[in-house]
Amino acid sequence: MTKRLFTAATIKGTHFTNRAMVAPMTRISASEAGVPGELMQRYYASFARGGFGGVISEGLYVDQAWSQTYAFQPGIVTDEQVEGWRKVVDAVKSQGAVFIAQLIHGGALSQANIYRRSTVAPSAVQPVGQQLGFYHGQGDYALPEAMSEAQIQQAIDAFAASAARAINAAGFDGVEIHSANGYLLDQFLTDYTNQRTDRWGGDIEARLSLTLAVIKAVRAQIGPDAMLGVRISQGKVNDFHHKWKEGKAGAAKVFALLQEAGVDYIHVTEYQAWKPAFSDGEQTFAAIAREAAPDTVLIVNGGLDTGELAEEQLEQGADFVAIGKAALANHDWPTRVAENAPLRALPENVLSPVANIKQSEI
Repeated sequence: MTKRLFTAATIKGTHFTNRAMVAPMTRISASEAGVPGELMQRYYASFARGGFGGVISEGLYVDQAWSQTYAFQPGIVTDEQVEGWRKVVDAVKSQGAVFIAQLIHGGALSQANIYRRSTVAPSAVQPVGQQLGFYHGQGDYALPEAMSEAQIQQAIDAFAASAARAINAAGFDGVEIHSANGYLLDQFLTDYTNQRTDRWGGDIEARLSLTLAVIKAVRAQIGPDAMLGVRISQGKVNDFHHKWKEGKAGAAKVFALLQEAGVDYIHVTEYQAWKPAFSDGEQTFAAIAREAAPDTVLIVNGGLDTGELAEEQLEQGADFVAIGKAALANHDWPTRVAENAPLRALPENVLSPVANIKQSEI
């Protein structure tokens, strides 16, 4: 049942021992200044020891302006942050896993920021939902300011500069641009949060233009040989069941444009990856991506807790699977699946009342 899962694969010439990755999961366990420490070294290395071929980091904020999203979130901006990540990278790679840095800008969903009190977004639209309590949030999100052209360009530059730091200074094997789950780049992609009438707003292709600009800028900084991916979703941390109003046609356009932009992989995430992406069709989000971007590596995430569910996605066209909560409960998930051993349930205290890394996990 798990034959393909344990075959080797490559992305941009980087070798993975298998097709199981750890999905990016925010754990707010850095210092207040965003520096990862020894606890995070042991946490990330434990997944590599447990048999995962690749690990994608939690979202790392990219500037000393508006990108920080949560208190105690790590950044990849200062020398101290970079040096902290260098040690985490060394710990992970010493165990044989590939390590990818996810880069994030929180935009309107920023709950805490040591550099700014205000938030920014494509438009001055009140975010739906409530701040996330397990990330120290409380109450409504702040009303963001609409970004100026200069602020948009600064955000693009911040992604690019942080990508270069991640690859060249911290030693990550690749970078993933976070354009999913309701954060800044997804806010530009989403129709109701992007009400702009300039070149950054309009139809779905125009709304994707900021993500495409970030991809272009990052590629220019890290060069043609470094691994570059992008994460895409419909649902958001503050709007879980959101669906793109453009349906399958819009999704196909997005995935085709991402392939054209030259990303090395597309990482799609849904709550349950095996379910139809839209109510009027039968194709999954991953299947639409595979059809529209046939030449790009595809990583699929979303409720793939068991080896059988993971293998099913691989058989249907995914190149890799990214495991989230099941990996938190089983840092040795690949080993357990390979040995047909029982999987542990996620203890209640891991993500509540606060989702920081617990000593008991490692």
